[in-house]
Amino acid sequence: MSKKYVYLFQEGKASMRDLLGGKGANLCEMTNIGLPVPPGFTITTEACNEYYTNGENVPEGTWEQVWPALAEIEASTGKLFGDKVNPLLVSVRSGAKFSMPGMMDTVLNLGLNDDTVEALAANTQNERFAWDCYRRFIQMFGDVVLEVEHYVFEHILEIAKEKQGVQYDSELSPESLKWMVSEYKKKIVRHTGKPFPMDPREQLKLAVVAVFRSWNIDRATFYRRINNIPHDIGTAVNVQSMVFGNMGTDSGTGVAFTRNPSTGESALYGEYLMNAQGEDVVAGIRTPNPIATLAKENSEIYKQFVDISKRLETHYRDMQDIEFTIERGKLYILQTRNGKRTASASIRVAVELFHEGVITKEEAVMRIEPDQLDHLLHRRMDTDATLQVLAKGLPASPGAASGRIVFSAEEAERLGNVGEKVILVRTETTPDDIRGILAAQGILTSRGGMTSHAAVVSRHMGKPAVCGCDALKIDYAKGLLAIDGVEYLQGTILSIDGSTGRVIKGEVSMVDPELSEGFKEFLDWADEISRLKVMANADSPTEALNARDFGAVGIGLTRTEHMFMDPERIPIVQEMILAQTLEEREDALTKLLPMQEEDFYGILKAMQGLPVTIRLLDPPLHEFLPHSEELVVEITKLRINKNDSEALFKKEILLSKVRALSELNPMLGHRGCRLGVSYPEITVMQARAIFQASARLIKEGFDIHPEVMIPLIMGKEEFLMMRELVDDTAKLVMQEQDVHIHYKVGTMIEVPRAALLADEIGSVADFFSFGTNDLTQMTMGLSRDDAQGKFLPVYLEKKLMKTDPFVVLDRAGVGKLIDMGVKLGRSTNPDLTLGICGEHGGEPNSVEFCHIVGLDYVSCSPFRVPIARLAAAQAVIKNQGK
Repeated sequence: MSKKYVYLFQEGKASMRDLLGGKGANLCEMTNIGLPVPPGFTITTEACNEYYTNGENVPEGTWEQVWPALAEIEASTGKLFGDKVNPLLVSVRSGAKFSMPGMMDTVLNLGLNDDTVEALAANTQNERFAWDCYRRFIQMFGDVVLEVEHYVFEHILEIAKEKQGVQYDSELSPESLKWMVSEYKKKIVRHTGKPFPMDPREQLKLAVVAVFRSWNIDRATFYRRINNIPHDIGTAVNVQSMVFGNMGTDSGTGVAFTRNPSTGESALYGEYLMNAQGEDVVAGIRTPNPIATLAKENSEIYKQFVDISKRLETHYRDMQDIEFTIERGKLYILQTRNGKRTASASIRVAVELFHEGVITKEEAVMRIEPDQLDHLLHRRMDTDATLQVLAKGLPASPGAASGRIVFSAEEAERLGNVGEKVILVRTETTPDDIRGILAAQGILTSRGGMTSHAAVVSRHMGKPAVCGCDALKIDYAKGLLAIDGVEYLQGTILSIDGSTGRVIKGEVSMVDPELSEGFKEFLDWADEISRLKVMANADSPTEALNARDFGAVGIGLTRTEHMFMDPERIPIVQEMILAQTLEEREDALTKLLPMQEEDFYGILKAMQGLPVTIRLLDPPLHEFLPHSEELVVEITKLRINKNDSEALFKKEILLSKVRALSELNPMLGHRGCRLGVSYPEITVMQARAIFQASARLIKEGFDIHPEVMIPLIMGKEEFLMMRELVDDTAKLVMQEQDVHIHYKVGTMIEVPRAALLADEIGSVADFFSFGTNDLTQMTMGLSRDDAQGKFLPVYLEKKLMKTDPFVVLDRAGVGKLIDMGVKLGRSTNPDLTLGICGEHGGEPNSVEFCHIVGLDYVSCSPFRVPIARLAAAQAVIKNQGK
């Protein structure tokens, strides 16, 4: 007996998402709880995966299961597939386990041909409706299945409207539609060499294969990559009896959310169009009506829809995104899924569902993707700014952005990749624009509503968007848009406010958002659940205060070299580096000491009551000196002019020192603790600055906890040498100031040998902080700067790596060293404090790994602290019982 590849909606269950996909599982669930769902069946994700395994051949036995399932739909509807009297038409839609809105292909009205279109016209007594369905079907089938470019059909549509003298598709006469069908068929023959298929069963076979094929089209693959969706789960195919929203004024279609997807407000939110099909709403071809208007237009249908919406939200215990169609006064539910929403809406919905007793705190915490929290930090327009508002559209996705306007996704991606801020301007976006949307600061469209493609995708990505701004007149050919007769060329700077729908001339000053009480409450729940502490990487008092505001419980890394880069200090730092004797170097260090002391005073004061880990000087000294190429140019000019011999002498001395300090591989060279070994006076100066700042604060009544980090050690011997310098300096300062300073001395584990000898080092250290940036480079033999810009993208594309190891921690290699370091370190020092301070500290997958191996904390940039707090809580929930 062959494997079961086909399930009728009444046969499936919600628990079968892996096999039936999200859409299929929900259709089954809605059918089984008695909602008005048009009958249908699902071809499984397993069939899709085997299609690719079999060299892009549908698995054996699939069609033998499809035809009996189709017969069940015929029996349920009383219609026959391909019948010349009462034909059954079906939709063919994709549906993976995880929602991928608009990324894969759909075919509607399948089953129409030259005979069934006449039957449809006779049965509905609506010739225009029947031929409208037929032209839509040929257009969609031609594009999706036969791979004829979409613009070929759009061009014919525009000609038909121009010939008839109408503006909207819905105004086209039956004669115009028949002409379009004829022209469509001619174009298909011309582009494919074959006539349009008239056999409905052949149409169905081709459409199913096209949906399977769409799993691996560029936009779907790209979407999965940026949303961390596995590439090997496949898509299901849902075949469902068609219901029609374009059968007249008593028919319609719409999309609605059970709560507001922008704000999270508990109120029905959506749009609909009468006498239209579903793609009209989503594609933004016509501007739809708010769902509340339906209460006046058809109160009975509206009441029924409100009841179903409440029922679905209660059943799924989450905000729902519902697609519906009204056919001749009867309501049908075509789909429900957990609704995409902004980060702020996600927080509000989760918090309110908890307070309503629908979900637990743990469930609320698991409802939000950690990276979504980053969207809450988007800026808004300064209320004091003077704004020249040019136009107003729909506030489709909150936030604000300024940038140069571009009119294609390709241009947005090109400019975005070189750091240019752009606003993508389109009549309406399509799934093919996904790369441009990702690269742009914001999206502006002239058509489309609050549930259009641009709106939904922008909200999910946290990008501001203004949609349906019909004052915009876009001319792609000339590369400009016109507003009230004024033209704005590509490259002009405009601003958009996705919270109000305003389009504004020029660049606008922005302010940071204020976090809601719900947000704070939500993250407090995360802290209750999590075991890992979240600290921040901060190099100034301002950054430290930001970190504290975002909930950091300490500073896990302060990089002292960033303080040396101050323009006023560079000459003194260079004086220290160029010193020929110990006395000269100490003279320069004496000048730097009070500056460093003030640095540490400010950061320690800002974090009073919390630990602050200060890393001693780490980078090679040549980084503080001019580039040799620049010096050669300056020396050449001085030699030519022959008017300043003293300056020439000094530049030549500097050049020789720069060349002496330069290294072939500076990352593995004279840096980190090796500087302290060579020049212990540098370590002593920094330690004195730390402890003198600490002593001042203690005398002022502050509770401070300094921790000194020794960078880049290879073993116990280097650490002990550096620790002795730090401890001796601490004792001296405490004697001088007559105070007791409670401090710790630890190290950064960033060399593989240090991880392997962690038991020896742990016996004499107070803490380890794994520097995962350098540890990744050294373990994998990769230069981050070179690899990311050159061959690493190729490795990712060819699936030699699943993720960029500098973004997501490499658990298999680098992670094994960390795990070993944790166990070895604690074997000799059970009280050893352990954490990481690399960029991975704010990446959710890496945070989970840190929880699993038993670290005490992660440290990340201040603005990623909320992400790490949530990820730490989710790590506990995901790994309960393991």
